[in-house]
This record gives sequence, C-alpha cells and structure tokens, in this order.
Amino acid sequence: MNTREVKIFLVEDDLSFGSVLKSYLEINDFAVDWVDDGKYAVDHFRKGNFDICILDVMLPHVDGFTIAREIRQINNLIPVIFLTARKMKEDVLTGYDAGGDDYITKPFDTEILLAKIRAILARRDYRDGTRDIYEIGKYIFNSKLRTLATGDDEKKLSPKEAQLLELLALNANSLISREVALKKIWGNDDYFTARSMDVYITKLRKFLSEDPRINIKNIHGAGFQLVISEE
Repeated sequence: MNTREVKIFLVEDDLSFGSVLKSYLEINDFAVDWVDDGKYAVDHFRKGNFDICILDVMLPHVDGFTIAREIRQINNLIPVIFLTARKMKEDVLTGYDAGGDDYITKPFDTEILLAKIRAILARRDYRDGTRDIYEIGKYIFNSKLRTLATGDDEKKLSPKEAQLLELLALNANSLISREVALKKIWGNDDYFTARSMDVYITKLRKFLSEDPRINIKNIHGAGFQLVISEE
C-alpha cells in the first residue's frame, strides 16, 4: 500500500498523546490533520479530503460518537476508528452503532493500530482513493459519474443506487451484511431504512437483468451478495 497518499483525520484532546500519535503516523508515511477539540471536528472534516478518521470518544464539547454520526452524514463510506479509555460493553456497542469500523481501548500497541489502519484501507480499496470504474459482467459502472453502461445504453443512477452498487462491487462474491450496508449508506439500520434498501436492491437487479451471469442474492437474515458467474 502506498500510504503516502493516505490522509488521516485525527481528533484527540490529550495534547501529549495526540502529538506523539500524530508524529508516529507521519513517520509511517501518513498525512495527519489533528484537531484537539470536538466542537471544531466536523467543520474541519468538511474542509478536508480524508481517507480515514481516528476519533477519541471523551472530548471537550462534543463526544466522538456524535462526531462520527455527523461525519457519516457527510461521507458514509469513510472508515472510522475509535480510540478511547472507555471499555464497557455498552460503549463498544455504541461505537459500532455510531458507524465505527473498529474500537480500540487505551492503552494500546501503536503497531497494532497501524496494522488495523492498513487492513481497513486495504479492504476498502483506499490505496489510490476510491475506484471509479468497475466491470460488472457486461456492464461498466462509473461510481464517480454514477453511470451504468452496456454497449450504447447508459443509465444514470441516483446517489443511493450508486453507493449501494459500489459497496456490492467492492465486495463482489462476498456477503455484505444488511447492518453494514444500512449504516454505511443510510446512517442507521431502522425498519424504514431497511425497507428503503430493499427497494434499491430491487432496482439494481432490474438494471443488471440483461446479463444472466449477474445475481444479487438475498441471504435471509444476513445480507446481500453480488454474484458474478464466469459463464
């Protein structure tokens, strides 16, 4: 992974720890923007172009869980790692419910944090930024332009349709849990958003229906799987 291209958004109010962590990440070739007060975090995030967020939970003015939820409204695909001294089960569950990809309790081994960052970025194909072009059977999907084309036929997808198709394409032939998809794209997993996602899945199936090799499977009680057969 070319980590020189990766920009980390760090929110940590402990000046000593924040300075050390920022330096450690920069030594390992990451670019780091550091904010030490929760009330400035979201505005700062809006102004930047980040690849991953590392958020402390216990912050002045605005806690890390609230910041994560607001960030999810701006960019619902960016990975979020929580760093915190709060170890209670309820806190961990709240972190994941707020959209966290990982939850690390202090004190921790910085090499493990580094490994987790790299693993998350690799899984989401963030090495050179999010991919724009995906081949899905006979279709060409441009996630940036939100177009799905086959031959001379091109469809324009809605933002939610494009986000959902990109999530499926990034994890082709692998199971995507309903909970993950809902939180990444809609920001929550309540009944109404779940029904909304089902509608979008039906639309995507229709868009891809001309290629019999493509199937978006509904794995009952688990999630969805974009299956692309060789023949």
